[in-house]
Amino acid sequence: MAASKSEINGATFRGMGLDDRVLKALAKLGWSSPTLIQEKAIPLALEGKDILARARTGSGKTAAYAIPLVQKILTLKETAREQATRALILVPSRELCSQAFKNIQEISKCCSKEIKCADVSGQVDLSAQRPLLMERPDIVLGTPSRILAHIQAKNLSLQNSLEMLVIDEADLVFSFGHEADMRALLSHFPKIYQAILMSATLSEDVKTLKKLVLHNPITLKLAESQLPEADRLSQYQVRCIEEDKYLLIYTLLKLKLIRGKTIIFVNSIDRCYRLKLYLEQFSVPVCLLNSELPVNSRCHIVNQFNTGLYDIIVASEESSLFDGGKRDEAEERKEKKGKGQKVKQKKDKEYGVSRGIDFQNVSNVINFDFPESVKSYIHRVGRTARGEKMGTALSFVNEQEQDLLDNVEQELIGDDGTPLIKPYQFKMSEIEGFRYRAKDAMRAVTKVAVREARVKEIKQEIFNSKKLKAYFEDNPRDLQLLRHDKILHPAKVHSDLKNVPEYLVPKALRGTIPTTSRRKAPKRAAADGKGVQKRESRVAKMKRKTEEDPLQSFKYKGKN
Repeated sequence: MAASKSEINGATFRGMGLDDRVLKALAKLGWSSPTLIQEKAIPLALEGKDILARARTGSGKTAAYAIPLVQKILTLKETAREQATRALILVPSRELCSQAFKNIQEISKCCSKEIKCADVSGQVDLSAQRPLLMERPDIVLGTPSRILAHIQAKNLSLQNSLEMLVIDEADLVFSFGHEADMRALLSHFPKIYQAILMSATLSEDVKTLKKLVLHNPITLKLAESQLPEADRLSQYQVRCIEEDKYLLIYTLLKLKLIRGKTIIFVNSIDRCYRLKLYLEQFSVPVCLLNSELPVNSRCHIVNQFNTGLYDIIVASEESSLFDGGKRDEAEERKEKKGKGQKVKQKKDKEYGVSRGIDFQNVSNVINFDFPESVKSYIHRVGRTARGEKMGTALSFVNEQEQDLLDNVEQELIGDDGTPLIKPYQFKMSEIEGFRYRAKDAMRAVTKVAVREARVKEIKQEIFNSKKLKAYFEDNPRDLQLLRHDKILHPAKVHSDLKNVPEYLVPKALRGTIPTTSRRKAPKRAAADGKGVQKRESRVAKMKRKTEEDPLQSFKYKGKN
C-alpha cells in the first residue's frame, strides 16, 4: 500500500495530544495516520478555532470534526458539575446522520461510558425521542428541521450548554430545504460557541452559512485534486449507442471483466427499475436506491451493500434533486403534456446518493447514464478509491451525452495536459454474439413490468412499515386484502439466460469464467445389474404403455 501524505510528513494522531482512549479506538479502526484534512483541522479544532474546511469526498471530513469533538468533551467532563448537551451536529439528510452517528460511536468506543451520543433524525414521533433527550446526551445529531422541532417542543435546550456546533455537508443544507429552519435555530443558540463547517465545495450557500454561524473562521482550502490520484483511480469511457449500453453492462458483468463491489448510476427512477429487471434476467442480483424509497429502507439497503449481501447497487441520481429542485417545475410541465395529467411520485428532498453516503470498499463506479454536470461526475466517481484503496470509474456515453463528456474532460486534465478519462480498450465485435440474448432480456422489461416492479416495492414497504403496524393490528381485514391482492409479475425471468454458453465467450477469456456446454446424457442404471441396458424401441415402448393403461387394454387386475 502506498504511503499517505501524512505518513510522509510524519504526522500522527499521537502527536496531536489525544486521549489514550481515543487513540485506542483509532488503532482498532486501523487508522495509522491522519489524512490531509484531519492533519490540518484537528489541531485547530482542539484550540477552539472556528473552521470552514473544503475537502473532496472520501477525504475523511467526518473524522476531522468527530475526533476533536470527542476529545474536547472528555476534557470538559473532567471539571463539569452536571450532565449537559455540549455538542450539536447538523447534517442535511437522515442517511448522513446515521452515518455520522456510527462514526462517532466507533471513535468513542473505548470511552462509551463517559460519552453519550443521540441521533434524533428518525421518522418516529417527537414524544418517542423525548426520554432520550431528557438524559441530556453529550452529543446530539439531527437534521436542522428535526432539531428545531425538538427545541420548540421543549425536549432539547441548548441556550446555556452548547459549546460546539458542527454543520456537515454544509453545501447541501440549503438545497435540501433547511434554510428557514437553520435561520430559526440560531436564536436558540448561545452567543458564544465554536463552529465547524465541513463541505465538499465552497458554494454561495456555504458562504451564506459562514456569515450566519462562524466568527473569524480559519478557511482550509486543501491543495489536493478534486478526485483521487491517477495511480489509485482509473477512469475510462465507452462511446456507444443507447442499445449497446445494455449489451455492455450484461457482458462486462457476466464475463467477470468487472469484479468487486460496484455502484451503477442512472439518471431516473424508471431507468433504475428497468436496469434491475434487465439484469435479473441473467440472474445478476442487484439492490436499488432511489428517492421514492423511505429513508429507513435506504439506510437498510446501504447497510446490506456494505456488509456484502449485494455486490451491485443500482442508484438513481435525479438531477432535479441534486440541483436543489430547480428543475421540478419544468419536469412537472413536461409530465402534464399528452393524455391527461400524470401523478408525480413523491420524492425525498433529502435524498442525494452521490454525496456523503458511506458506501464502503467500492471497487467500481459505472455511469450507465452520464452525469449532467461536472460536479455530479466528481461526486459519483468519488464513491470509489477512498482512503488508500484502488478504484475504477467507467462511463457509457451515447451521442446525446457527448457534450457532457467534453465538459468533464476539459475540467479533469492530467499533469501532461491529456484528459484523465481514457477510452476503454474493448472490441464490440467480440461480444456481438451476446446481442440476441440482450434483446431477448429487454423484451421482458416492458413498461408494465417496470410499473409492477415499482408497485411491488411500495407494497413491500407497506408490509415492513412500523408506522402502519398498529393500523393493521386494528384493521386486519385491510392487511388481508392487501396480501391477497393481484399477484404482481414484474418480469418473466428466463432461466436459460443464467449461464453463458462456451461458444459465445471470447477466446482470450475462455477457461476463466463458468460456462455451459452440451453434455452427453448419463447412462441409465442397468436393469440386470451388468452395467448395460438395451435401448427400448419406440414400438415396444408404446405397446408397454398400452398394456399398463387399463382404459386401453381393458384388463383389470383386482385386489388379491
